[in-house]
Amino acid sequence: MNTLITNIGELTTNTDAGTLHDAAVLIEDGRVAWAGAVADTGTIPEPVEGVEVVDAAGRAVIPGFVDSHSHLVFAGDRTSEFEARMAGQKYAAGGIRSTVAATRAATDDELRTRLRGFMDEMLAQGTTTVEIKSGYGLTVADEERLVRLAAEVTAEVTFLGAHVVPAEYADDPDAYVALVTGPMLEACAPHARWIDVFCETGAFTVEQSRRVLEAGIASGLIPRVHASQLGPGGGVRLAVELGAASIDHGTYLTDDDVAALAGSDTVLTLLPGVEFSTRQPYPDARRLIDAGVTVALACDTNPGSSFTSSMPFCIAIAVRDMGMTPVEALWAATAGGARALRRDDVGRISPGSRADLVLLDAPSHVHLSYRPGVPLVTRVWKDGASHGSHTR
Repeated sequence: MNTLITNIGELTTNTDAGTLHDAAVLIEDGRVAWAGAVADTGTIPEPVEGVEVVDAAGRAVIPGFVDSHSHLVFAGDRTSEFEARMAGQKYAAGGIRSTVAATRAATDDELRTRLRGFMDEMLAQGTTTVEIKSGYGLTVADEERLVRLAAEVTAEVTFLGAHVVPAEYADDPDAYVALVTGPMLEACAPHARWIDVFCETGAFTVEQSRRVLEAGIASGLIPRVHASQLGPGGGVRLAVELGAASIDHGTYLTDDDVAALAGSDTVLTLLPGVEFSTRQPYPDARRLIDAGVTVALACDTNPGSSFTSSMPFCIAIAVRDMGMTPVEALWAATAGGARALRRDDVGRISPGSRADLVLLDAPSHVHLSYRPGVPLVTRVWKDGASHGSHTR
C-alpha cells in the first residue's frame, strides 16, 4: 500500500531540511518518495488511485526509532535480582549467568515466541530497526541458535559469545576465549553482522577483548564493544583503535576516552535504562556532545540491567537526567542509532530512505520527554506498512 501523509504539524527529517511544519510525506513501495513543507513548495503530490491518504491532523511525525543495542533472545526472569538492587545491593556482571542457565534450558520455539513478542512490543512503541545480540548461551550450539533465531527478525545480529565467562570455564577463562574465537565464531559468523565483547572487570580483560574482536574482524564481522559500564578501563580506546562502530554504556569515561571518541568515527551508545535500573550515575551526555562525540541512545533490553523496550522512556531520561535537549535525544534515538549501525537508509525521512515513520498523538516531538510515560505513538509505518491506527 502506498501512502500520502498530509497535514503534518511538525516533521522531523534528520536531514539538512531540519524540522518542517505544515508538511507531507509520500510513501511508495516501502520507501519515502517525497517529503516536504507545503508552504515552501506550494504543492504536494496529487493522490493517485491506490494511495491511502492519512490526515495527520496537525500532529508530529518522526523517523522510526533505531535501537542499536538489545539482548532479546533469552529465557527466564531476574525479578529477585532487581528487588535486591532496589534494597541496596550493587549491580555486578555475574548475574548474566542465571539467564544463561534459563536460556540453555529453553526450546527454540520458546525463545522464538518470546523474541517475536518483544519485537511486537518495540514496534508498538515506534522502534522500527533493532540490533539483537547473542550472549545468553555461551556454548557453541546455544550461541549458534541465538544468532540464528535473531536473524529471523533482523539483519542487525551481533555475536556476543564473549558476554561473560560461563561457570564451567571459571578456572580457565583463556580457554573460553579460545572457544569463542574458534569453533563458536565459526558457527555464529554466518548468521551475524557484528562481533561484540564485554570489556569490563568481571567479564573480559582488554587483551582478551582484543583477541575476540580481531578474530571477529578476520571472519568478516564488524566490531562493537561493551565498555566502561562498571568503571573506567581500556575498552574505549581499544574500540577506537580497532575502528569499532560503537562503544556502548560509557558510564565512566576519562577525559582521554572522550578525546579519543571525539576524534574517531566510533559512536558512543548511551543506555539510560541501565542506570535507571541499576542506580548507577547517569552519563553526562552534555559533556560528550559538547566535546564532539557522536551519541546514540538505545534501550539495552535485557532481563538483568534494563528490562525496558521503550525508546520514548529512554529519551525522557536522557533529557531529564543526562543533559540532552529534546531534539538531541530524538536525533540520538533515530539518526544516532543508524550511525551506530552504519546505516544511511533509516533514522531519517527523506527521498530514498526506508519508509519507517512514527505518528505521535502530539503536536511536537518535545512531548516525548514533556509527557513521560504517556503512550504517544499512535501509528507506525515500517517499510511502508502501517501498524496501529488508534487515537487516544
